[in-house]
Amino acid sequence: MSSRHHIDDFMRGRIIGKIEEGRKIKDVAREFDIAHSVVSRLWKSFKTTGMCSRRHGGAQQVANQFLADSEKQISRKTVARCLKGGGLYARRPVVCVPLTRQHRTARLQCCREHHNWTEQDWACVLFSDESRFSLSSDCRRQLIWRESGTAYRPENIQEKNRYPTCSIILWAGIMINGRTRLHGVANGTMTGQRYIDEVLLPHARLFRGAVGDKFVFIDNNATCHRALAV
Repeated sequence: MSSRHHIDDFMRGRIIGKIEEGRKIKDVAREFDIAHSVVSRLWKSFKTTGMCSRRHGGAQQVANQFLADSEKQISRKTVARCLKGGGLYARRPVVCVPLTRQHRTARLQCCREHHNWTEQDWACVLFSDESRFSLSSDCRRQLIWRESGTAYRPENIQEKNRYPTCSIILWAGIMINGRTRLHGVANGTMTGQRYIDEVLLPHARLFRGAVGDKFVFIDNNATCHRALAV
């Protein structure tokens, strides 16, 4: 049987992936020729910390900072025990797209302008958006210490709008009584011309013809969405 010290981070990730697929721990241990107890501890550690690597975060960083400030050494376990005693637990921060003051103001204004719309009014609206999906993994090793039930407080949220280079964009639109086909934007990013050729003309224009003059098309106001299709 393999020793845990001989299992690198890549192998740990493969083991965790197998278990997340629904495989039994004993079957995974047999497949990788690793002791059942090693795989069991690895899975338990992953459920507790959210990490499959052996790198310590959170408590170890606090211990290192305490050593630098006071020249007194304390163990990672002592720090973790004290933090948990105070109701703080290591968790991955919630990730969101950063919003400026102008974004929030515009959203509030839109809500106030349409708060009295009826279901018939909203049935004429086509909501659209595109999302970029990463094709590479993000282990999100960064942890924060927070109290239970505080995941969505501003201080516990990490703003992020960058993606790895290996990714794909998917666009779609939805209405109360219908939806568009899912469109993949391959080989690059969404530009103004591609938005016209691949979204407005083949998708949005068809819905406008079906709904009529009351048709409203809503996008996320990205720069490429300001293109005009004549």
